[in-house]
Amino acid sequence: MIALLMRDLRLAVRAGGGFGLGLAFFLIVTVLVPFGVGPETGLLSKIAPGVLWIGALLACLLSLDRVLALDWEDGSLDLLATAPLPMEGIVTIKALAHWITTGLPLVIAAPVLGVLLNLPETAFLWVFISLLLGTPALSVIGTFGAALTVGLKRGGLLLSLLVLPLYVPTLIFGAEVARRGAEGLAVQTPLLMLAGISAGALALMPFASAAVLRINLR
Repeated sequence: MIALLMRDLRLAVRAGGGFGLGLAFFLIVTVLVPFGVGPETGLLSKIAPGVLWIGALLACLLSLDRVLALDWEDGSLDLLATAPLPMEGIVTIKALAHWITTGLPLVIAAPVLGVLLNLPETAFLWVFISLLLGTPALSVIGTFGAALTVGLKRGGLLLSLLVLPLYVPTLIFGAEVARRGAEGLAVQTPLLMLAGISAGALALMPFASAAVLRINLR
């Protein structure tokens, strides 16, 4: 499993879907929003948590089509299907590799980029915590979408259409945690809901992804 994880990390970086692409997109979104809504600091402070969450979500979406496509193209996926490691373990490792190369850098960068949006000081910690809890769900759900479209040519648009509705609950509760943290309100309810969504996705989605992959490989 460790060897597969290291291999996927190297592939993600070499294929251009790793650290740089997601962070660059995240930075572009953060920089462009003040130009679009104006320089009013009060307005930027109010929308900053939601903007950071939307930017992180879209940045995660950028590299999803590469999670399984490279293995499908070179035949590695067929070999992995015959390996002693269960298919559920394989897709879990691939989701973990996606989170390490895409989600984790976004979690670390979000509080820093929040300065550009005049994010309140009280919200920095909650933005970090909400993204740390929510981005694993984005990677696991995205891996399920990648499994659905792995055999399709130019399936990137279809992947986005399939995955984005599944991302909505994570976005709602993640942004709500950050917003309530910024306003000094209680965050327990949305925080628990966000943690529950991530835990449920981590528990169920690998089995769904493995079942879809078995069908596609027949």
